Amino acid sequence: MTRILQEAFERVAQLPQEEQNRFARFVLATLKSEQRWAELFAQPESEDLLDRLADETLAAHRAGRTQPLEAVLK
Repeated sequence: MTRILQEAFERVAQLPQEEQNRFARFVLATLKSEQRWAELFAQPESEDLLDRLADETLAAHRAGRTQPLEAVLK
């Protein structure tokens, strides 16, 4: 275990039990999500899909149908 991970666990261990459980559920859900994304990206057809999505996004941008992220977040 790395030093920073050990520090994180020590700090979480000081929290009330329900907050520890909330943190644990969050970490487990994040790990599960990361595993699922890795599995999806490992599939051969995902490269074609990502290429198509990138092409569509660039076409939308060139056609003026996009906004700067800052405008969307306001």
